[in-house]
Amino acid sequence: MNGKPGVAELLRGVDEVLLADELEKKLSSGKTLTVKAGFDPTAPDLHLGHTVLINKLKILQDMGHKVVFLIGDFTGMIGDPTGKNVTRKPLSRDDVLANAQTYKEQIFKILDAEKTEVRFNSEWMNELGAAGLIKLAAGSTVARMLERDDFKKRYQGGQPIAIHEFLYPLIQGWDSVALKADIEMGGTDQRFNLLMGRELQKENGQTPQTVITVPLLEGLDGVQKMSKSLGNYIGITDAPNDMFGKVMSVSDELMWRYFELLSFRSEDDLAQLKARVENGENPRDIKIELAKELIERFHDKAAADGAEQDFIQRFQKNAIPDEMPEHSLQLDDAQLGIASVLKEAGLVPSTSEAMRMVKQGAVKLDGDKVTDSKHQCQRGSTAVYQVGKRKFARITLN
Repeated sequence: MNGKPGVAELLRGVDEVLLADELEKKLSSGKTLTVKAGFDPTAPDLHLGHTVLINKLKILQDMGHKVVFLIGDFTGMIGDPTGKNVTRKPLSRDDVLANAQTYKEQIFKILDAEKTEVRFNSEWMNELGAAGLIKLAAGSTVARMLERDDFKKRYQGGQPIAIHEFLYPLIQGWDSVALKADIEMGGTDQRFNLLMGRELQKENGQTPQTVITVPLLEGLDGVQKMSKSLGNYIGITDAPNDMFGKVMSVSDELMWRYFELLSFRSEDDLAQLKARVENGENPRDIKIELAKELIERFHDKAAADGAEQDFIQRFQKNAIPDEMPEHSLQLDDAQLGIASVLKEAGLVPSTSEAMRMVKQGAVKLDGDKVTDSKHQCQRGSTAVYQVGKRKFARITLN
């Protein structure tokens, strides 16, 4: 299986394949497979966390298979509680359609527009109708639904579960029936829903889809999954300089996770990058290569080069030294105020002095002046903190 072009890249960083032997047979059959991935248009923009999955679709597309990018306009109005401990607020029809249009425009920064089939699950769900939906629901039980981890936790914790939420896995499974999917991909939090697709396909006389799950990418805080609502994301439409700065802010450890899940570099290339760090090269230089690769993918090479030069000039302009004290601070929460960071690192004697220095314009973060004395620094970040002209420290927040 590993000898086939593209398969090693497909499986790199994958969490689980159900079933691996089944996937191998399908990929070696010579048949053009239908590969499905569903996205609920719950937010108007895609971020790098979404692209972990989309990158895998691109690999299968390049292998000659048909990729169906399914926009859950029908399920988006239900609200999927996956990964949540409360009911997600349903979206209005107008919100769903507006977000879906944005998704369609953004996915082609990765996928080939001419080879990608964009579908909306309202196509068959509207046709199924109320009677069909009731019949679909009759084939499952409440006990079966409570096997899903988040439903179980909410039930045991006495938190409400709306009846319509039980419909979500069934509708996602029915999507696989409607599309006759050979492979469905999703995040690890979608495992229950993906398996529901296999069950419904069997019940309807179809060959069950192979399920591939991918990890949920950690955000800039290095702890929680990347999310716009948490503010720890890198959007694929972010300006080049903003994208560059965000990538440079991730911890050295998280950088390798990003390389594994986001980069198109080969395993040999990644091994060489790690060897360079082991031989004493500054991880910052490797991180620059990651930032440039991502910016070039979502913008162009000129934008990537320009963002690099802007970053270098800001460091040179602010005379940031290569050698400086390094500190690693343990955080109890996902973020910590900059005044506390400066005090804990010994750059100022007190938080009140730190706030005074911020107000005087004497505090910089990676060469950029901090103007808000309540600025929050994210767990998982590594950055150069400067107080005055001579006090520097490279601080990692864990």
